[in-house]
Amino acid sequence: MRSELFRAKDIDAGYGRVQVLWGAGLAVNEAQTIVLLGVNGAGKTTLIKTIMGLIRQTRGSIQFNGADISHVRPDKRVRAGISYMSEMGCFPGLSIDENIRIGGLFMSPGDLRQRMNELYDIFPDIAQRKHALASSLSGGQRKMLGVAKALAGNPKLLIMDEPSAGLSPLFVQEVITVLARFRQAGLALLIAEQNVRFLALADHVVTMSGGRMGFSGTVQAMHDDDMLRKAYFDIKGKHGA
Repeated sequence: MRSELFRAKDIDAGYGRVQVLWGAGLAVNEAQTIVLLGVNGAGKTTLIKTIMGLIRQTRGSIQFNGADISHVRPDKRVRAGISYMSEMGCFPGLSIDENIRIGGLFMSPGDLRQRMNELYDIFPDIAQRKHALASSLSGGQRKMLGVAKALAGNPKLLIMDEPSAGLSPLFVQEVITVLARFRQAGLALLIAEQNVRFLALADHVVTMSGGRMGFSGTVQAMHDDDMLRKAYFDIKGKHGA
């Protein structure tokens, strides 16, 4: 039985007077992959930014690895073992090497050097151009750099916001393949997506709509539910979104 690694509970949050999240929450166990599924505007990004401390919740609590981090600064959440990959993923004005070093900012020099060597072995396309600016990469290569940057700090939990954004189906599959490798090594993943292809990684699925949580269960349970199957697979499955 996997022990619980992370839990966000009863989260209200938003932007100024505009409330976006209404009692939102979910949990991730150790070495578990949760896919947070919802269309654009569902509240996924706001929930993730609140989890990372980039937006303050007005209600609710966030726990990680047995500690309450509800009011902890974002950098301390990263130090604790949570890594965040935004939709952009990397800094275009910095080199590939610099991007990955930023991802491992809180590691010792020796540990970071070893981690970077491991990542360059896994991502040979970007390894060949480590001193080039990230802006010189293709969209798919930038996304791979974003994944490498997010993994540089050897996190316990990797949170990703729309990793499929702007990618061709081929690169989407490459990202899924890379994440599956780290998932098998015990990394916990929370992936906010609208692309149902990422359900191939999911141990558990949570849906979100209008800033509120919806279905929570297995991929098979989604397929078995007529309304969920039509909402997420019959239409979106055809278009890959």
